[in-house]
Amino acid sequence: MMISIMIYEGAMKTDKEWADQVKGILKAELKRRNVTYEQLAHRLGELGVQESPENIANKVSRGKFTAVFLMQCLEAIGCKTLSLTTE
Repeated sequence: MMISIMIYEGAMKTDKEWADQVKGILKAELKRRNVTYEQLAHRLGELGVQESPENIANKVSRGKFTAVFLMQCLEAIGCKTLSLTTE
């Protein structure tokens, strides 16, 4: 997986702003691939990660999940390249 990050100088972000950003990234990748939380739960299960669709929805809604969970989700949906930009 290739991740390219482009960061522009700007004001410091709050924890909520960071959480909203990471939540938006995951939701965008799921939408791009037309993957529902139910499908994601199934795909995660194939990787040995047990999560219910409801638990996934709660984590994503809060935007508070680990980098490990993010990487597991990206792997499960076949995301090989992720480009992050902040404006």
